[in-house]
Amino acid sequence: MAHDPNALRGKVVAVTGGARGIGRATGEAFLRAGAQVALGDVDIELAEKTAAELGEFAGGQVHGLSLDVRNRKAFAAFLDETEARLGPLDVLVNNAGIMPTGLFADEDDAVTDRMVAINLGGVLNGSKLAVQRFAGRGGHIINVASLAGVGAHPGLATYCATKHAVVGFSETLHLELADAGIAVTAVLPGLVRTELSAGNSTPAWLRPIGEVEPEDVAAAIVAAVGTRQVRTTVPKVLGAMLKTMSVLPTRARHRIEHAAHFDTVFTKVDAQVREAYHRRVNGIDS
Repeated sequence: MAHDPNALRGKVVAVTGGARGIGRATGEAFLRAGAQVALGDVDIELAEKTAAELGEFAGGQVHGLSLDVRNRKAFAAFLDETEARLGPLDVLVNNAGIMPTGLFADEDDAVTDRMVAINLGGVLNGSKLAVQRFAGRGGHIINVASLAGVGAHPGLATYCATKHAVVGFSETLHLELADAGIAVTAVLPGLVRTELSAGNSTPAWLRPIGEVEPEDVAAAIVAAVGTRQVRTTVPKVLGAMLKTMSVLPTRARHRIEHAAHFDTVFTKVDAQVREAYHRRVNGIDS
């Protein structure tokens, strides 16, 4: 499908978890495409700082707004403020997420609950509110999942659970809303070079294939608005590789994953780097 370079000009886009990482890169990509952007984040100071930097660098209208995706009323207030400043919402990017690592049996209950509330609950909250706003005029919901949403990774049991749920939810919601002119896309990145995945032990040979920059994910998100495809992986080659692996018998697949050290990427980690990330997300959810 040909992509109209002006299709996003003037469109109103809201991005959750917009202060850093994929969210920041996505906000910038939409601004460069001519859209108007609201960046929602629980870290309001960083969201405002990011908006100021992007507005100066990329041009266009961009605002940093307070948002706790776990709270339905707070999410509604974020969208209300977005529309008051920029106009009716056209695209919602549910990007906010956290990824504490460690064995499930050792995971603190509060950490488990926080991951489910942000990674899954935030997507459900935002999607329901967006559907209500899109009624009668259409729109696009983009949910940032993960290739962990179609795989299994020791050290990420709860994270995988939330992302599997986001993939299934997105594809089902697409079917429910197709006739209403509302598109739903699940974006499945591999390992993104951000603080969220820092300290992992991905084999060196796999890094060029499986790791991507936030800007790569942002480009896929922006492109999805033009194609309205239901699912897109970043990078596509890794998605194809995992699809091939998925048809193998379970034992054979696990033997290959063990031999390639895929099964220790998030169990044998740089503890100091992971601890710094865990301290931040335990105090500031974004």
